[in-house]
Amino acid sequence: MNQSEGYILTVIGARPQFVKAAMVSRALTRRGIPEQIVHTGQHYDREMDSLFFEELEIPEPVVNLGVGSGSHAQQTGEMMMRLEDYILNQEVPPRWVLVYGDTNSTLAGALVAAKLQIPLAHVEAGLRSFNRRMPEEVNRVLTDQISDVLFCPTQTAVAHLAREGITAGVKLVGDVMYDATLFYAERARRLPAPVPLEPGTYYLATVHRAENTDVPGRLEAIVQALSQLDKPVVWPVHPRTRARIDQMHLPEHIHTIAPVGYLHMLRLIQEAAAVLTDSGGVQKEAVWLHTPCITLRDETEWVETLQGGWNQVVGTATEAILQAVRRKPEGKPPVFGRVGEPLASERIAEELMR
Repeated sequence: MNQSEGYILTVIGARPQFVKAAMVSRALTRRGIPEQIVHTGQHYDREMDSLFFEELEIPEPVVNLGVGSGSHAQQTGEMMMRLEDYILNQEVPPRWVLVYGDTNSTLAGALVAAKLQIPLAHVEAGLRSFNRRMPEEVNRVLTDQISDVLFCPTQTAVAHLAREGITAGVKLVGDVMYDATLFYAERARRLPAPVPLEPGTYYLATVHRAENTDVPGRLEAIVQALSQLDKPVVWPVHPRTRARIDQMHLPEHIHTIAPVGYLHMLRLIQEAAAVLTDSGGVQKEAVWLHTPCITLRDETEWVETLQGGWNQVVGTATEAILQAVRRKPEGKPPVFGRVGEPLASERIAEELMR
């Protein structure tokens, strides 16, 4: 496929999408499939933006729409207007619009593709938390409804789509995050440690979802639990969370650090005694790297991680969090995210080439 025959227009804007796109972009390049990456600007500080492009060796975006923060409606609307304008000003239209995950960038890219009648492919289709209060749940449901090809990471995701009447274009390919974790984990181990703590002597915490950061009682309960843990806590603090915790008194054993790149995060996950998180991606990475996970939410899209107690969904009640940390997983970590050979990113590239 050459540029005159069309190209893949990849729309990304948030850290998890950078990681997934790194694997698929590499697979597209190996097949000679042209790709243009459009960065919406949803994440716009260096730690959550250009650092990921550098260390994951992702091709530079052809344009950064520079949308930045705002309400969900403002952010999504600005992305749509700027993305549509960009596409309409290209001499050759894209052959596919490719979107990832469940952010406002995902939905904006999907809606623009649908309105311009450009085929739409959704990576990580079919995930469901069944909690419509989550903006991510609304984004993923709507995106799946208008996608032409739906790349599912698990059989559970395929089943969710079937229950919604979506069967055409559904492809079970596996999880590109699994590909990335395998590909980058060894490289991460060769990096200098981001904190001066021995492996197994600390807990890792990440808290960024609005349902936790914007509800004072939930964030306070999480901090209370972290304050009572029996080991130091390493907490890379998301910008959304920083303003909230700066108003709190944290004990000395909670070490807040600036956001870290993907490779350093993998290193932290691998060497933590356990991970406490409200991130979907970190849940999977922890289990794949054989680190127990405590999920600070009321539900998870990744039910496969729950086997043997390797991931425990506990909400934000202080005592529930502390009990989960004390509880040890049973047996080997669950195996999921791989659908035979080849890897998910290779399967996606093959489908798009057809």
